[in-house]
Amino acid sequence: METELKVPNHIAIILDGNGRWAKAKGLPRNAGHVQGAKTVEVICEEAYKMGVQYLTVYAFSTENWNRPKDEVDALMKLLRNYMKNCLRTAEKNNMCVRVIGDKTGLDADIQESIAKLEEASKDNTGLHFSIAINYGGRDEIRRAVTKISERVAAGELQSSDITEDLISGSLDTGNYPDPDLLIRTCNEQRISNFLLWQLAYTEFYFTEIPWPDFDKKELEKAIAAYNHRDRRFGALKEETT
Repeated sequence: METELKVPNHIAIILDGNGRWAKAKGLPRNAGHVQGAKTVEVICEEAYKMGVQYLTVYAFSTENWNRPKDEVDALMKLLRNYMKNCLRTAEKNNMCVRVIGDKTGLDADIQESIAKLEEASKDNTGLHFSIAINYGGRDEIRRAVTKISERVAAGELQSSDITEDLISGSLDTGNYPDPDLLIRTCNEQRISNFLLWQLAYTEFYFTEIPWPDFDKKELEKAIAAYNHRDRRFGALKEETT
């Protein structure tokens, strides 16, 4: 990558095209999900080498439960294996891992694996990696509003205390910075209920490349495109090279 490129501090990615990638190769859909999980590991490492500090990926949405049962079961099995592998990867690469979404909707053993992973990696100072599992942007906002309303009802807060910062801090992403760049693969051009609050000023990049084929070169293309955007936040303009 050219050294003059400005690297986004936080990149969010919608991992799309695993099933279509597998179908094009005459493979079962789960083969695409397996390859997609491997791609996640590669991009985590490459992104951090480029200077990205935060990476958030959309792995399993609240709507994905509507997929065929055999595919959902295969995804949950893959998730169980991935949690174990991610624990080793986090330790090896000094990576801090967080899972966002409604974790109460997952099986107890998966919740335990997530808790173990988050606890083991919480003090790591490398890439801050967030995985959205059983996640929906509207559901996240609903849950945040519920938490805030409970605090108001308990007398801990007044309605006048509710600020954008308070809402942001009540979301699953907590006080992490909002994404600078959203990447969606496989030629889809929608956000699909992902990070609805956090993407308010994010730049979008869409590519026809399916997620299993997304690599360092494609990540560089996305960051290069980001550098050609004229970033404006109301009266504030972010200069680009």
